[in-house]
Amino acid sequence: MSRDRPRALPYLWAHHRPAVIAFGLALAVAVFFLIRLVVHTIYWADPAHRDQPLEGWMTPGYVARSYQVDGEVLRDAIGLAPRTVPEGRPTLSRIAAARGIPLEQLVAEIEAALVAAGAGPPRRRE
Repeated sequence: MSRDRPRALPYLWAHHRPAVIAFGLALAVAVFFLIRLVVHTIYWADPAHRDQPLEGWMTPGYVARSYQVDGEVLRDAIGLAPRTVPEGRPTLSRIAAARGIPLEQLVAEIEAALVAAGAGPPRRRE
């Protein structure tokens, strides 16, 4: 190797700084989504996170993933329109409060929708 040849990274930084910065940002975004994919894959691969008993802290999306049903099925069953929950994540407790019904009634509606969607009866809390 010749000593006159410039090193790659310092050369690129000196002559192509915007491209190096854009590549670094793209690489960081790709790594972020790769880590997110791995974490979610590991989480949902655990059988303990599937077919969970319905609780107030759960969101409709969590229930849909847990029971492997389309989220639209649950949203339609409980009448959840966008932005109907006043603040924060739309947990089952907040949805029930926004609709003015007890949580148990909302859980019963969701359980009926899950059975109708072919997900089988949900497990009960122990």
